[in-house]
Amino acid sequence: MITFTEPAKNKILELLQSENQQGLALRIAITGRGPGGFQYDLRFMPVEEKEADDLLIDAGGFQVVVDAESASRLEGVKIDFVDSVFESGFKIENPNPVWTDPKARAIQELFDTQINPAIAGHGGYVTLLDVKDDTAYIAMGGGCQGCGMADVTLKHGIEVMIKETVPEIRHVIDTTDHAAGNNPYYQPSKGGGESPLA
Repeated sequence: MITFTEPAKNKILELLQSENQQGLALRIAITGRGPGGFQYDLRFMPVEEKEADDLLIDAGGFQVVVDAESASRLEGVKIDFVDSVFESGFKIENPNPVWTDPKARAIQELFDTQINPAIAGHGGYVTLLDVKDDTAYIAMGGGCQGCGMADVTLKHGIEVMIKETVPEIRHVIDTTDHAAGNNPYYQPSKGGGESPLA
């Protein structure tokens, strides 16, 4: 199901020993989707705290608890540990599609190829959270969260492009807490500004 490279195994064993965490298992779960694919939660936990339907696998020197709801989307995953000048940390290669629904796949491709590259210059990005029936649920982040032009970008850019790409989508719901944005590209009180998609 899940394979670990030697560097990943060594790092996990090192962490278990250095933090005096012997006897704990590594728990892995998919917590959502974001720019670039799935988002993961990796942490140590006592094996006896696993849920009844979670999977328990032996990874050779340590045990892994696989979240039951995530198991089908973790099939074939390879976990590596990279430590170089450019990056350091666990790297997860997941061969599973981020979305199985054709409408969601089309919207994700639109985000990856057109929308996110267009708003990246403003430090922003958009994440597809879910598609239910004729509604797409999104969240705006980075420079888009709390931006004075976010509504224009959504209504005259993102929403229009989604509906053109996937005509079955009739509603686009922005779930973003814009009040929590701490680095908006345009401050709401400034006015003016120009949306990168409108």
